[in-house]
Amino acid sequence: MLAFSSCWNNSRHTDGEEMIEEIVNLGFTHIELSHGMSVAKVPGIRKAFQRGIFTCAGVHNFFPSPVEVMIDAPDAYEFTSHRSCDRQRALDMTFRTLELAVEFKAHYLVLHMGSVPLNPQHWSKCLTQMVAAGRQTQPAYVKAKLAFVRKREKLAPLYYYRALDALGTIAERAAAAGVKLAIESRSHFEDVPSEREMVNLQDHFADNPWVGYWHDFGHVQLKHNLGLLDHHEWLERISPQLMGGHVHDVEWPARDHRTPFSGTLDYAALLRFFPAGCPLTWELGATREAAEIRDAHAIWKARFPDRS
Repeated sequence: MLAFSSCWNNSRHTDGEEMIEEIVNLGFTHIELSHGMSVAKVPGIRKAFQRGIFTCAGVHNFFPSPVEVMIDAPDAYEFTSHRSCDRQRALDMTFRTLELAVEFKAHYLVLHMGSVPLNPQHWSKCLTQMVAAGRQTQPAYVKAKLAFVRKREKLAPLYYYRALDALGTIAERAAAAGVKLAIESRSHFEDVPSEREMVNLQDHFADNPWVGYWHDFGHVQLKHNLGLLDHHEWLERISPQLMGGHVHDVEWPARDHRTPFSGTLDYAALLRFFPAGCPLTWELGATREAAEIRDAHAIWKARFPDRS
């Protein structure tokens, strides 16, 4: 199933029905209702859904945004937070998102699980700047990367187990709702879970059919470009837990959410790991032009007719 995320045009609309109609006019009828959505758009989305002009592939936490958060900030509340009130708010908003997922007959709910308290500006961004300058083979880069990994590994267990505990609670609600939980690969190594933690998390829920792995093509490629993993090897390792993915491209080394075929990703090599019929949701940046998306969509359908 090929779908399209409303993150592309959410910020340009005040009416949810018009937002949906613009995506449908691109040629997509399966839509992921994304984070950053104001509650004021929900009635319009509901109208479009009742008209039958789209099906809801999935939703992305938090949908809608917390009313007190005035910007698109899916990580405003984290399951890993030191503040118990923030952890509870994250759970409450997730339960609300699950209710809407049921209303719109969504197949999945994409979750961010939190982070380790390390500032990406100091760690991931530093590595990215060195790679952009062509320094990734220099000893200084290797030293910085190893220091980053060691620092994160030392701090991580507390935050991983907070995320795991929250997910156990959410999974009970998801099972009752009949909505699968898609745990997303993240763009920064500071985020939870890391790939090693993702394997442990998926093993922990191995007997739970409502929890699986959501592969973000661009996020994983960013880590690949920093030498933190190998994209193909990672997909092969995690493929038994794959539920679907966010599709976008990456311009070297770290500009993601680009239109497919405009960057460096080899989709043919990566798609072979995905089970037939699983959702592949285009998640594009707001600056991507409609004509560019239509052209890429035509190429996609020609190259991957069984993935369209």
